[in-house]
Amino acid sequence: MKESEGERWELLRGRVRARLETYRQIEDEELYEMIDEEIREAGKEGFFPLGERICMREKLFDAFRRLGVLQELMDRKDITEIMVNGKNRIFIEQGGGLRRWEGGFESEEQLEDTIQQIVSGVNRVVNVAEPIADARLPDGSRVHVVLPPVALDGPVLTIRKFPEVITMKRLTELGAVSEEAAAFLGTLVKARYNIFISGGTGSGKTTFLNALSAYIPPDERIVTIEDSAELQIRQIPNLVRLETRTDNGEGNRPVTVGDLIRASLRMRPDRIIIGEVRGEEAFSMLSAFNTGHDGSLCTGHGNGTSDMLARLETMVLMGAALPLDAIRSQIASAIDVMVHLGRLRDRSRKVLEIAEIGGYENGRIALYPLFRFREEGTGTKKVEGCLQKTGELKNREKLAAAGCEL
Repeated sequence: MKESEGERWELLRGRVRARLETYRQIEDEELYEMIDEEIREAGKEGFFPLGERICMREKLFDAFRRLGVLQELMDRKDITEIMVNGKNRIFIEQGGGLRRWEGGFESEEQLEDTIQQIVSGVNRVVNVAEPIADARLPDGSRVHVVLPPVALDGPVLTIRKFPEVITMKRLTELGAVSEEAAAFLGTLVKARYNIFISGGTGSGKTTFLNALSAYIPPDERIVTIEDSAELQIRQIPNLVRLETRTDNGEGNRPVTVGDLIRASLRMRPDRIIIGEVRGEEAFSMLSAFNTGHDGSLCTGHGNGTSDMLARLETMVLMGAALPLDAIRSQIASAIDVMVHLGRLRDRSRKVLEIAEIGGYENGRIALYPLFRFREEGTGTKKVEGCLQKTGELKNREKLAAAGCEL
């Protein structure tokens, strides 16, 4: 952008921002009218070509209503993640790989304006006193923000896009799960088995949880609990969506996942879907799963099914001083099946293991593998393999009660 264009951009943006401060709320059409008025005034002050006026009009609207320079990236379906490491250091994930984008913000102030626009849209606050925040965009994309002085090189903004609802059929087409395993899990959901999904960062836990929830019968009452609402459950009319709240600096008490789990028990849910457990709320999750809410779903960070069970024990201990035997017994009673996802060296996301929790005996939780991913042709860059069946489901009581067959 030429210097004169940059100066004109800063001038117009400042004028529109000053006028917006007098409004509590403004519609898109009114904002366009305001921008047009300022552009006409700028045209009286000097030469302002028509093409530049049209471009400036959309750019100003994007800056105040959308995501400014990032909107171009948001509109592209082939980009799945946007990582802003400062005003002019932007990286994108495209086709499973990372690369640097040539664009950037003109100033750190412009980047901060975009961040404030995002977090204020979901009633969150991020500032020097509270420099870390989670938020979401209207399309469901997940947003994470870290501001200076915590972020040393300028504001950090990470956007994980969810441009479309990925169904289980689509996951089988992508090779993330076999048709046999998908049908097996679908039957378990209908038969009201409690399922826990584990995996590392970016392994596709939320996507898989969303796909699994499509098997829930539409005549049930569902309560979803998330840090930032991302699930897109569309087939359930009787749906209650709950989202946590952080301390916004105005005296409002934070509302945690544990608080929402306890509140959901008084809402008469048939099932509870918890976006993710990270800490002491794991104890509330187990209690909910053990008190007549069969068919509930949850996710958590773990490197494998055994590792996830160990992490659950630690998380429960963060919230309740219970004997380890009691915790393990609760876990074995609450969770029926575990699904572990992974992101492989070729950046593909796959179901790596499905295991049944068989109970608690002799100081350990019994795990029975049902499906396991077997890699073929190791050593090649592209991962080839399949999810093979390795065992039979032992606990078939819920299948019989629901009239389902495998």
